[in-house]
Amino acid sequence: MVAYLIRRLFQAALILLGVSLVTFFLLYLLPADPVRQIAGRSATAQTVQNIREQLGLDQPFIVQYWRYLTGLVQGDFGRSYLQKSEVAVLIWARLPASLLLMAGAIGCELLLGLTMGIVAALRRGSMTDQSLMITSFVGVSAPQFVVGLLLLYVFAVRLGWFPIGGYGTFRHLVLPSLTLGILGSGWYSRMMRSSMIDVLRQDYIRTARAKGLARRRVIFRHALPNAILPIIAMIGIDIGIFMGGIVVVESVFGWPGIGQLAWQAIQRVDIPIIMGVTLVSACAIVLGNLLADLVTPFIDPRIRLR
Repeated sequence: MVAYLIRRLFQAALILLGVSLVTFFLLYLLPADPVRQIAGRSATAQTVQNIREQLGLDQPFIVQYWRYLTGLVQGDFGRSYLQKSEVAVLIWARLPASLLLMAGAIGCELLLGLTMGIVAALRRGSMTDQSLMITSFVGVSAPQFVVGLLLLYVFAVRLGWFPIGGYGTFRHLVLPSLTLGILGSGWYSRMMRSSMIDVLRQDYIRTARAKGLARRRVIFRHALPNAILPIIAMIGIDIGIFMGGIVVVESVFGWPGIGQLAWQAIQRVDIPIIMGVTLVSACAIVLGNLLADLVTPFIDPRIRLR
């Protein structure tokens, strides 16, 4: 286990290094000039040049990247060009909202998706199965802003059950989590259905049924723990996606998460914030996959980490 963790952490460090290099290079090639955003349209050429020198943006790419990397190793994500604050402080301030939305969204996805997938697999070929799969397809295909606005109109405007937007209470969390849950549940339901059907065909399931075990016990004790293994890997990926922020959903509901911070930074070409959010998202994806790998042996003891 220790050797496995050391190897995975080393791989994670290489992945993050690659992400930082590629992202920094792409931002370096951007035609938009962040200095112009800082100086303003009426600034003179000399003012623009002075700001460029102060920020070190007049240096070659390798020099800029090395300076950023050395600061990053020390925990310094840089300073926002426009907000005049440390990027780490800005991200840390948005982190609780992003974690809360991530937990709520994944909870909704699993509740809706796994339920639909299991029911569809147990009633394969029936009208229920076809209806659930059509519903999952619609959920996957529906644009985020359409689902979000529809939920807002019905449950916030017409019924008044939930606030239109904002952050701070459980009622604020329900609609954005449900929006993301509806969209993500389609993938989980289709994956769960496919995995469950495959497991139900296995010989040990037939043996369990032949022994006279109750149908509920066969499903939840023998079939489900094996069918859910691919879902765990999907959850690990989703952690990174939600930590990066779902920009559309956060914009619709006014949710002050990392995604909204990244969108504002992209509009203003605030490179340090873009880099910081990208690296935090990459870290979340790496950690999510690592946690999924560590949890898997507890569900299926046949799996060994080496």
